[in-house]
Amino acid sequence: MSDASGVNQLSVLAVLGPSDASAEERAIAERIGAAAARAGWVVLTGGGPGVMEAASRGAVEAGGLTVGILPTAGSGGGYPNNWVCLPIYTGSGSARNAFNVLSANLCIAVGGGPGTLSEIALALKSGTPVLCWRSWGLTPPPGSDQPLPRVFASEAELLATLENELSEIPNS
Repeated sequence: MSDASGVNQLSVLAVLGPSDASAEERAIAERIGAAAARAGWVVLTGGGPGVMEAASRGAVEAGGLTVGILPTAGSGGGYPNNWVCLPIYTGSGSARNAFNVLSANLCIAVGGGPGTLSEIALALKSGTPVLCWRSWGLTPPPGSDQPLPRVFASEAELLATLENELSEIPNS
């Protein structure tokens, strides 16, 4: 993808999800990270454990680049995880959720708690598409034309849709 100046930019997939993820959530996050890396995308996470670590591991093991937007001002407490190639220390706590989604071309939420919900909301507000697997389902108020996340119950359907999305947004 090129910006207005013609400079080539990499496409970024933000993988959102909890630090206390289940084994199943970590397994699919790892597959998501690997798929993105194989498609030439940068994998961006919150840089911590759980879903973030699994997505980063999958991306690195597939030869990709990972970025961690960290809530901390320095290392500690599981941040950054060992698979973050480029840690961005913000010292901003949960406010870093905005940086995660505003830096992405596409977001995918795997499970998640209130932090993941805030990232989904911020992504929707910014117009960034969101795919959700066993995450938050949202119902808009009557009369809203706001786009909603696409929610998947099937891992196979999610991964097929993700592969399609990764190929549709050009990456130079």
